[in-house]
Amino acid sequence: MIRLYCNKQHGQSSLCESCAALLAYATQRIADCPDGEGKSFCSVCTIHCYRPDMRAQIRRVMRFSGPRMLLCHPVVAIRHLLCSLGS
Repeated sequence: MIRLYCNKQHGQSSLCESCAALLAYATQRIADCPDGEGKSFCSVCTIHCYRPDMRAQIRRVMRFSGPRMLLCHPVVAIRHLLCSLGS
């Protein structure tokens, strides 16, 4: 989703510096998540481990990329939707 956001918003074929930093931060936060493999989506998590500025940035990315995922990656988008409904 970050790659899609960066491509459409920043016109880059590869991640720009700020989007690469966001991806690295998100990857590290997910790896360090106390819920581990049983983790739900961050949006419904009771533990907010993202810094407020990074949460705002990732929220912006998700709002932009979410609807576009149906066109770019329909299987992934539908799987995410089904998992969201089950959470």
